[in-house]
Amino acid sequence: MSELTDVSGAFGYGDSILVGERVRLRGVRDDDLPALAKWEMDPGRLATQSHWVAPSSEAAAKERIAKWSANDKDDLGFAVETLDDPPMLVGHVGLWGAIPKDRCATLGIALGREYIGRGYGSDAMRVIVDYAFRELGLHRLQLSVAPFNQAGIRAYEKAGFVEEGRHRESVLHDGRWYDDVLMSILDHEWAARRSSGR
Repeated sequence: MSELTDVSGAFGYGDSILVGERVRLRGVRDDDLPALAKWEMDPGRLATQSHWVAPSSEAAAKERIAKWSANDKDDLGFAVETLDDPPMLVGHVGLWGAIPKDRCATLGIALGREYIGRGYGSDAMRVIVDYAFRELGLHRLQLSVAPFNQAGIRAYEKAGFVEEGRHRESVLHDGRWYDDVLMSILDHEWAARRSSGR
């Protein structure tokens, strides 16, 4: 991290803070909403990200994503797009409940099913974690994940998250109980990883 001393430095910081090696985070556009809503309504994806498979209506999904991504209060949301030319929309990432007093937020990421396993999620996680600590000055980021979402857990671990506990048998799918895995990263853990080059 370096001190901003002029407008050029500020532009450089602003241009780079939301860009990774494979993806960039940007504001959600109106023309993103149909694809993001389609992914939000995907029953298969819902089984990996929520406690129940109950797709909302397209209108409700669009409204919820637009609200998450308005970036005008304690919730922040960004479209995830590739650095390809032309760029492809691959998902959405958000920080919820970033309360100034506790400097803590809950992180969520969702990629379109066809973009999972290509490294976009891992890169987006690194970008949003850096953003949360460098730009927002957060102290803690937290999330929960299903234990069978091993690809997600690996992406979170790559970004520095550690398992801190579980809500035991708190999710029911197909007649079986699953834990809700709780993970977090603290600002000093992120700083130590950053200084060691990880």
